[in-house]
Amino acid sequence: MSNAIYATLARQQGLMQEMQVVSNNLANSSTTGYKTDKAIFAEYLVNSGPGEMSLSMGALAGHSFEMEQGGLNVTGGQFDLAVQGDGFFSIETPQGTRLTRAGHFQLSSEGTLIDTIGNNVLGAGGGPINIPPEARQVSISGDGTISVDGEQLEQIGIVTADGALMRDSNTYFSAPGGFKTATEFSVVQGALEQSNVSPVLEVARMIEVQRAYEAGQTLLEREDQRIGQLISTVRER
Repeated sequence: MSNAIYATLARQQGLMQEMQVVSNNLANSSTTGYKTDKAIFAEYLVNSGPGEMSLSMGALAGHSFEMEQGGLNVTGGQFDLAVQGDGFFSIETPQGTRLTRAGHFQLSSEGTLIDTIGNNVLGAGGGPINIPPEARQVSISGDGTISVDGEQLEQIGIVTADGALMRDSNTYFSAPGGFKTATEFSVVQGALEQSNVSPVLEVARMIEVQRAYEAGQTLLEREDQRIGQLISTVRER
């Protein structure tokens, strides 16, 4: 197989991976708290053999996330919360603590504050948040302090990653380097943060990737024809 085919196949694979990222962004353009994903590619050199020039290849090296603030959708829900500024809600999952900007919360049958999956929302002290069953009015201030019928009860834990973030799911992030208490934030009660995906930009990128993939496919077909013609010429001699 020629070097041109090797290089083009690596490029086609990268384009397919980027198309998957773009498609996932579009699919989550209306998902609460979703952050736009960007594919990061890196170049590496492959030894082509003794006396041959090295071959430059590319591969997916990782992901980065656009963390810009999404718009606020005012719902009026008592346990719908949005974070403005830095920080994430901390959620207790079977895999460990995860961070999210999706603040559509509710109460479990036991009175524990949970997310839509049923995982506990953690307080500033790292434990679950329990709301008394007799509570009539629950208010949450900008610093995350929960007051029940005028009495302070608990504070919602708002944290930031101490290092890089890794996406676990569409709205969950893990922080391999740990996390720390956020300082520059404000919690808004009765609102949800919308996805920060720009559908127009993502569609434009999808078209660009598709055209690049089609061009690569054309190159592969022409190279295959060239090699076929070369083999036929050698056989006829």
